[in-house]
Amino acid sequence: MTHAPYRVAYVIGLAACLLVPALPAAEWNMTRQRETAPGSGRFHRVDEVGNWDPRSTAIIVCDMWDSHHGLNAARRVAELAPRIDAVLTAARELGVTIIHAPSGCMDFYADHPARQRAKAVPKAAKLPAQINQWCSRIPVEERAVYPIDQSDGGEDDDPQEHLQWAAQLKAQGRNPARPWQRQIATIAIDEARDYISDQGDEIWSILRQRGIRQVVLCGVHTNMCVLGRPFGLRQMVRNHMPVVLIRDLTDTMYNPRRPPRVSHFSGTDLIIDYIERYICPTISSTAFLPESRPFRFRHDRRPHIAVVMAEDEYHTRETLTRFARRWLQRDYRVSLIYADVEDRNQIPGLTRVRDVDLLILSARRRVLPREQLAWFRDYLGSGKPLIAIRTASHAFHLRKGDPPAGHLQWPTFDREILGGNYHDHYPNSIRATVELEPAARTHPLLTGIEQTAFPAGGSLYKTSPLHPGTFLLARGRIQGEAPEPIAWTFVRADGGRTFYAALGHVKDFEQPAFRRLLLNAVRWSLGQSPAEKPIAATPLAKRNGTP
Repeated sequence: MTHAPYRVAYVIGLAACLLVPALPAAEWNMTRQRETAPGSGRFHRVDEVGNWDPRSTAIIVCDMWDSHHGLNAARRVAELAPRIDAVLTAARELGVTIIHAPSGCMDFYADHPARQRAKAVPKAAKLPAQINQWCSRIPVEERAVYPIDQSDGGEDDDPQEHLQWAAQLKAQGRNPARPWQRQIATIAIDEARDYISDQGDEIWSILRQRGIRQVVLCGVHTNMCVLGRPFGLRQMVRNHMPVVLIRDLTDTMYNPRRPPRVSHFSGTDLIIDYIERYICPTISSTAFLPESRPFRFRHDRRPHIAVVMAEDEYHTRETLTRFARRWLQRDYRVSLIYADVEDRNQIPGLTRVRDVDLLILSARRRVLPREQLAWFRDYLGSGKPLIAIRTASHAFHLRKGDPPAGHLQWPTFDREILGGNYHDHYPNSIRATVELEPAARTHPLLTGIEQTAFPAGGSLYKTSPLHPGTFLLARGRIQGEAPEPIAWTFVRADGGRTFYAALGHVKDFEQPAFRRLLLNAVRWSLGQSPAEKPIAATPLAKRNGTP
């Protein structure tokens, strides 16, 4: 079950498995992110198959308190708790050690058998240095840029609701700043088997006594306690304990009014990206509940957009990345997917993307392994929308020669999926003018575009005649030649909608009209009304030194 070179076996706790015969080790898919090239700031999200032994595995439940100073935080904990409880129930039956860590609540559990059990564990002979301290950073993070501003504490409450919530907590006899008293009751604690502790040395001693070789973290909040507690992700990594985060059983303290000003749930995505890149792998709760789907908060209604970038000529791996981070990540769940820089016919991580609502494609003359091309065919065959730019008209078609063994091409992609007819282009030295089609001025895709004409950044593609089912939005014109279709929509045979623009040069992304056209295309593809806010006239800037 490996797909070299990006899906490799990651064997954890082998020594422990050898010591304890009987049941075979289980498998789970762990997700990591690896930089596409050193210093690029772009990452492949890839799966690794992990073998793990339940009897040498511990789950630590971090700070799933019964209340919180943030009302929305408390609401999300309450929503998350039943799924965590279901995971713990399944894991417990497999022989996994469960440690409940509601920090600051040990007095409540003073007489609880699970607390007494934790206290009775002898201290480990060799405790790691600073095991009882908060861990704010580990060495690998020195080269990382932290993705969100949490300096305000991360509360995302409505101000009026927050005041009412604080008053309610005070009326209950709780400290509004620290109202937690115990772990939320909807997460069951097994008196006969579980442990309760919030101390780093106690938890480390439990791990050693139980022969634990793999730690799993879930709970809240990812960007604070899950990362930094004495039993958190950083401490486990620093002390060479293999650890994974259950990425769908966590939440962040992030206020969307702070940079990068994305939705709360996109803020959580950014933190999980950070963890997968610099701290440790993640898994889904489906590792323990294989018949279920990953957990999703009920207010997380963001459509999922996959942006696939597999061309070198126009550097859309940079321009589309900046566009997605600036204009899409605020309101959508975005997966940025890049071609392998060493093997042009590989797109790592593509086939792991599930439940995509919209595909944005920029690709040029790639022939793909059967499984990867099947992903595109299956997605489009389901009738879902496509936005394609520039060289996507010849995305999966070699100019000459045959594909390598095991690889396939799709020579009819332009005609079948885009409704186009790309057959050449005019010289690169001649810049065309993009002219909006007068009959299309009321189309939602042209909303907010004030210019009736603007310069194209690259050569003019020869795309006429278009196929039936297209609706022309704009033409490209150069002196002395007939105009060519340059942007249109197309209704595919599967009923899905395609938007295509023969634009995508670096200079095109400097045009507010083109950026607005792309944003309109996203919203149109997803059945949403055009955005009211205008696109800034200034080019997209690099952020934090990355594209």
